[in-house]
Amino acid sequence: MTSTLRRRLLVSHLAVALVGVAVLVGIGMIVGDTLLSRQRRMNGGMGMRPDTTSDAVASILPSVLIVGGLAAVIAAGVAAILVTRSIMGPLSSIQEASRRIADGDYAQRVPTPKDSELAAVAHDIDALAHRLAETEARRSHLIDEVAHEMRTPLTTIKGSMEALLDEVVEPGPEVYARVADEASRLQRLAEDLSTLSRAEEHSLSLHASPIDVANVAADVAARMRTQFEHAGVALAVEGGPGPTVGDPQRLAQVLVNLVGNALGHTGQGGKVTVTSGSDATTSWVSVADSGPGIAPEELDRIFERFYRVPDASTPGGRGIGLTIARSLVQAHGGTLTAASKGLGHGATFTMRLPRGD
Repeated sequence: MTSTLRRRLLVSHLAVALVGVAVLVGIGMIVGDTLLSRQRRMNGGMGMRPDTTSDAVASILPSVLIVGGLAAVIAAGVAAILVTRSIMGPLSSIQEASRRIADGDYAQRVPTPKDSELAAVAHDIDALAHRLAETEARRSHLIDEVAHEMRTPLTTIKGSMEALLDEVVEPGPEVYARVADEASRLQRLAEDLSTLSRAEEHSLSLHASPIDVANVAADVAARMRTQFEHAGVALAVEGGPGPTVGDPQRLAQVLVNLVGNALGHTGQGGKVTVTSGSDATTSWVSVADSGPGIAPEELDRIFERFYRVPDASTPGGRGIGLTIARSLVQAHGGTLTAASKGLGHGATFTMRLPRGD
């Protein structure tokens, strides 16, 4: 394709030069002959002898035009080659860099050409390579984290089974319960990863209908109130209606995650407040806790897959709950954000959805 473009550029430049030269020679011959004939007639009418200078000019004019035309063609050819090289050089660099990126060398960068149009293309390819590198890094990290998450329950199950086979332990409800718990943990991990994958690929099935997120929040709080009572943490539900259009089951899944996360990070005697409301364009639910808070540098990372806040106290957390929650909210056309005034000041998670009266 590159050689074809090179030939087209050369041929187009030469074609333009040839047309220009042909027009120049043709017009020069016609105009020159007309002017010389008029000059001869004027001299003859005045009784003057024929102008030998005019005859000489008439005899050499075709040769001058032809030689000049050939020189113009040669000059145009040289210029066409130089211009083509100036265009094809950066294109060749872009092509070579694209090939290396396609082969997996995402660190490859395209030299920035001087032409603004080609520079824009090079910038776009560099941006593509950067995004591919990030995607590959996330994929590798995901594989490592999934393997890590699976290793613990599999090790527990394997150890329990080997202990039973070797008759190190007696079969009984305690052993069976431990194996069942770890199997359930694996099942939840698989389900969470499936939900996350479908949400990020925008293939998640949503059964949307007009709802009030305040009612969804109240139902979630009612379901989880017993857990709060056992933990010695106060749970308050406040605010007004929040009309929207969404899947109540999926939004409840989001709020269960947020409220459960708040409970896990709030110690005995603390408080979690669930507040709902709406404005002219959005309906929202916020979950605020009086827990240890989140450091500013952690706020941008807590929604990453498998990321855990250092020294997080939530037992058994897999680090993908908030990622799933944000993906589900985004599937509804909304946003999920986190805010904290810093360590020791608690945290607030806010889900915002398009208002739907």
